[in-house]
Amino acid sequence: MELKLKSEEDQKIEETLSKIKYKIAVLSGKGGTGKTTVTVNIAQTLADKGYKVGILDADITGPNVPLMLGVENEQLMSEGNKILPIEAGNVKVVSMEFLLEDKSKAIIWRGPLKIKGLKQLIGDVAWGELDFLIVDLPPGSSDEPLSIVQTIKDLNGMVVVTTPQAVSLLDVRKSINFANVTNTPILGIVENMSGFKCEHCGNITYIFAKDGGKNVAKMLNIPFLGAVPLIPKICEAGDIGKPAVKLDDLTKSVFDEIVTKMLENINKEK
Repeated sequence: MELKLKSEEDQKIEETLSKIKYKIAVLSGKGGTGKTTVTVNIAQTLADKGYKVGILDADITGPNVPLMLGVENEQLMSEGNKILPIEAGNVKVVSMEFLLEDKSKAIIWRGPLKIKGLKQLIGDVAWGELDFLIVDLPPGSSDEPLSIVQTIKDLNGMVVVTTPQAVSLLDVRKSINFANVTNTPILGIVENMSGFKCEHCGNITYIFAKDGGKNVAKMLNIPFLGAVPLIPKICEAGDIGKPAVKLDDLTKSVFDEIVTKMLENINKEK
């Protein structure tokens, strides 16, 4: 029988990932759901609970994680043959954004080049010992999400982000199908941009419909992790480069609940 030898690239990726306990991807079927906001606040919540956390911004052509963490002007450095992740407080971050001299220029890469870049952002980075690596995926189920699933073979699961309206829920089904086809556990659904609570009168207005994420989770027998309210503080936090859980008590309590349920579901998948 002919033995298939691992490439040097595969060996580096395997060695890097062996030091990371849990690997979680955050996915959405379409753009505009606030997936990066959910990624950043899940990561920050975990870090504030004492876990060692890193974020891999796998959105090659639209990287937003550095901006939301206030480190968009940083540049990646190397030590030996390894790239050093940027420290955003108590969260480590790697993103293609850090490699761009002109932030306004588009990255125009074909699929194979994007896949090679992603593999380098995993295998060539000195992530060190981490409890969690949270991967912020671009929308859809094409090159980058598929490459991540094929590269991180022991992915612990996916968190699927949706907004409450029907058009987003239709794409959620595609995300769930993607997870099923790739044999990746689904840790749960997060409904973002849920009801808007008026700061003055306390009334809640469901601008994008009500309970869409919760209903589709129940219909498909998938865990529902929680609903993130539509409040100005979350938008403001992203614009000034601070995770919303650091600025707003309501957002903090919501993500505490989301992360608690996510951790429970990870343990069930073990």
